[in-house]
Amino acid sequence: MKTIKYTLLFGILALLTGIMQASAQDAKTILENMDKIIFSPKDKQGKVTMILTDKAGKEKVREATLMQKGRDKKIYRYTKPESQAGIATLSLPDNVMWLYMPAFEKPKKISMMAKSQAFTGTDFSYEDMLTTPYSDRYTPELLEKGKDYYLLQLKPKSAKSAYSKIVVRINSTFGYPVTMEYYNGNGKKFKNASYRYEKTGKYWNAA
Repeated sequence: MKTIKYTLLFGILALLTGIMQASAQDAKTILENMDKIIFSPKDKQGKVTMILTDKAGKEKVREATLMQKGRDKKIYRYTKPESQAGIATLSLPDNVMWLYMPAFEKPKKISMMAKSQAFTGTDFSYEDMLTTPYSDRYTPELLEKGKDYYLLQLKPKSAKSAYSKIVVRINSTFGYPVTMEYYNGNGKKFKNASYRYEKTGKYWNAA
């Protein structure tokens, strides 16, 4: 009888271990597929519009031009509002970032500490603007698998991250992010982002 119980127990443990490993693998694959959508190697340029809404429902509009070379060379240059026109960031390989402020007339390299700070008056940090794939920066866990979405929890691999975790909802058909919820060091959600993607040729682009 003991042999049967032990065999059953070991069988259950092996099954649970297999399920956990499969779930982790699924989460990793899902996140890597999302990276392929966001960070597809390509040259592109266009206009980016950010609409910021505070708790009172008041909106602020930020507009910028985007120029990208390959996956990890990207320039954002603000054009609106007038008070921020000319401000620009340059993202380069290995998480290198530069900030140009017209008032100072020369670029400044952004430190790792500064990357957790707000990006030119928005709720996004310089860390959010990095060109490094999420799968390189975060360890994913599959929280939920819905009819048309996956819900992943992303834990930062670096202790220098401004976030304790990010919860991202991903379109399960095409693989692009739909929403991201950001949690601070105390585990409290303090901001979220919504995305809309359109396919142009063979690439998906944020619209």
